[in-house]
Amino acid sequence: MQAILALEDGRVFRGRGYGAAGERSGEVVFNTSLSGYQEILTDPSYAGQIVVLTYPHIGNYGTNPLDSESVRPFAEGLVVREISELASNWRSVEDISEYLAHYGLPAISDIDTRALVRHLRSYGAMRAVLSTVDTDAESLVRKAKASPKMVGLDLASRVSVAAPYEWVERSGPLSSPPTGPVPPAQYHVVAYDYGIKHNILRRLADHGCRVTVVPAKTSAEDVLALKPDGVFLSNGPGDPEPLRYAVRDVRALMGRVPIFGICLGHQIIGLALGGKTYKLKFGHHGGNHPVLNLETQKVEITAQNHGFAVDPDSLPSSDVVLTHRNLNDDTLEGMRHRSLPLFSVQYHPEASPGPHDSAYLFERFVRTMEEFKR
Repeated sequence: MQAILALEDGRVFRGRGYGAAGERSGEVVFNTSLSGYQEILTDPSYAGQIVVLTYPHIGNYGTNPLDSESVRPFAEGLVVREISELASNWRSVEDISEYLAHYGLPAISDIDTRALVRHLRSYGAMRAVLSTVDTDAESLVRKAKASPKMVGLDLASRVSVAAPYEWVERSGPLSSPPTGPVPPAQYHVVAYDYGIKHNILRRLADHGCRVTVVPAKTSAEDVLALKPDGVFLSNGPGDPEPLRYAVRDVRALMGRVPIFGICLGHQIIGLALGGKTYKLKFGHHGGNHPVLNLETQKVEITAQNHGFAVDPDSLPSSDVVLTHRNLNDDTLEGMRHRSLPLFSVQYHPEASPGPHDSAYLFERFVRTMEEFKR
């Protein structure tokens, strides 16, 4: 079927439609990962966004239930150069087009993704409409201009879990979830779900944590009533500034329990410390972003997915130590408090997809909880 991607500035791309017939709007962003398309689609941080994959050949290893990072895809649509109609992998259950159709997600292929990415790099991420049902380009451009802007949008409360639940599953082999008895947990972590990924929860469980996942709007008092050894602030979509409820609760928790935040959680901590956030031109999305650890002078290759950043100049230097810096554009990638058990990073140490250079941060969280206990 025919498909059209129309950007708000009037640029139009025509190609072949895959997955579900339909129409979706969202902010168009590009991801530079070479693989991991299923993990990317099911990352709740992509809510409200249409994802362009820069790697030209997508779908050749199919999809399977174990590679999902949440209960369903949260991206609004998928844009690729070429979709493989052959899924050659022993783990595959559905090919990518069947998978997209199963969840009602449209995709467009056979367009010049290099031209599209260059356009986004030059002019910034922008709103767009992806459609297989409306073939009028002018109509789609009007719809794109009328769609919601990402700035000022609270998407975390939309993707968050509705009720608390317990997580104990650890990382396992590629073929099946782990089996056998679960070792006794040494720590109880309460994880705020602003759009949390499953591999974050597995990493915490791998490090001896029993995890209670709570909705984004859970109060600090309710969290403390669970008697946690630590609090984790997850990744998530949208603009951090409208999340005043989250900033308020994090301020109330600071100093009373160890806190570790990533991505949106990192931005919420920045706001709670009195800092400011701002929107990046086209964001950081991919599994190959170099970050310098300012405390060890070592470079980590990281997985990233965010469109906003914390302004380091807005943070109180008397309280905050800057710990990580992005080597592509010098943006802030990590920080810690000088006296409180509180630290955060902008990137994704759990990867999935991506490298494992930053997995040590989960060990650091465990050490912080142990020291706080003592």
